[in-house]
Amino acid sequence: MAGKYPDRIKALPEFDGRFDAHKLKAEDADVLFASYPAGTEIPCHIHDTDNYGVITRGELILHMGGRITRYTPGDWYHVPAGEEHSARFEMETDEIEFWFHQK
Repeated sequence: MAGKYPDRIKALPEFDGRFDAHKLKAEDADVLFASYPAGTEIPCHIHDTDNYGVITRGELILHMGGRITRYTPGDWYHVPAGEEHSARFEMETDEIEFWFHQK
């Protein structure tokens, strides 16, 4: 996995999904330390988790609700559960994502 995360984070289990991440399991939530190579595109999808994320390096281009929003280091974003969205990364990007499971 690429990315500039500390060795302790890189020692966490790898996430089995559409992108490279390490997962910290928490009660009713997953915490992902994700890295995306330049040119990564995640097609339109929905999920059943309420997601919040913060960009730590690079830029997220998020397509959601008919809008395109760019997020850079320090910016937080929110993708509500059931909301269709897609993402693009034109440069190497790292982020921390919090996926809250619905009760």
